[in-house]
Amino acid sequence: MRWGLAATVLPAALALAGCSPSRCASVEPAQTTAGQACTATMERLRNERLPALVSVEPWENRYGPGLKLTTDHYEIFSTLTEPLMLRTIPGFLESAYRGYNDQLPQPLATASPFQVYLFADREQWEDFTREFAGEQAALFCKIKAGAYYLNGVCVVYDIGPKRTLSALGHEGWHQFNSRHFRYRLPSWLDEGVAMQFETGVSEGGLFRFDPAANFQRLGALQETLRAGKPLPLRELVSTSPGEVLATNEDQAVMAFYSQSYALIRFLHEAGYGQRLGAYRRLLSDGLLGRWPLDEAAGTTAADRNLPRTLVWNRQVGRQLFEHYIGPDLDRLEQEYLAFCHRITRGLVRHFATPETIE
Repeated sequence: MRWGLAATVLPAALALAGCSPSRCASVEPAQTTAGQACTATMERLRNERLPALVSVEPWENRYGPGLKLTTDHYEIFSTLTEPLMLRTIPGFLESAYRGYNDQLPQPLATASPFQVYLFADREQWEDFTREFAGEQAALFCKIKAGAYYLNGVCVVYDIGPKRTLSALGHEGWHQFNSRHFRYRLPSWLDEGVAMQFETGVSEGGLFRFDPAANFQRLGALQETLRAGKPLPLRELVSTSPGEVLATNEDQAVMAFYSQSYALIRFLHEAGYGQRLGAYRRLLSDGLLGRWPLDEAAGTTAADRNLPRTLVWNRQVGRQLFEHYIGPDLDRLEQEYLAFCHRITRGLVRHFATPETIE
């Protein structure tokens, strides 16, 4: 199975009150059928012995019948009880966790499970968001379709199998690095890596991620190149999504996201992986808090309670790129743009609708 665009991103950090998993939600008589379907799905999942699913049990909540799925590294609380989707998500998330670790020289151990909330529809998702996100709820509710990450939790609603998985793969990277990395990442790096987990192939209940099949991002990149308006490399590594969104120009939003996606692929693939070691050192040093930052920038990088300001992102984003990848941005830009043209050559024209807010 392949899937497409991860719809939304809003990295932030905030924890969700625990939920009682004792039994399926109490239902009114009119909901009896839904409750029975929930129970039937639970029994089916238990009997299938899926490779990544450790346990499944009822989840009591106020939105409707629900299930709690547990894997080695995730707790998934879901009011979506469609069997085929729920049998896919455990293996997908565990594969994503493995993929996130593959970005690093050595894998990390996670002491406590990550939490994911999957709602059956937007109404439930918005209801939950208004309670969970507090003052930020109005901003999150502007998301057209998809998911967000906040306070250690990924919150998504069903937008179809492919797009829901895409959103989970994308937001899961923000969740992973926000917990484990001592330093927060500049936008080009954080968003660029997240987009590497938007597409993949199902293999025996687990997944292999395939960034080269991300035709939504490739289509947006193609449009950016055809319009003759790619962001210069020095601007790309200094920009944040908030800046491009403030322009109210769809082309600028598409350029930032598609070019950040392509930049991570460039560091992985160009020159037969000649910059892959530098890329991994960049991430590893962010994980360990070893970036060569001045005191003020280091404090902002380490303290997630401080805002990631435009000034910080502009300073640190370019500084880190030049330190780890190379200072000759003019030469690197020529190689990068040639790579962008190569990976979009022969691509059937795709049109991307920006759905991401930051």
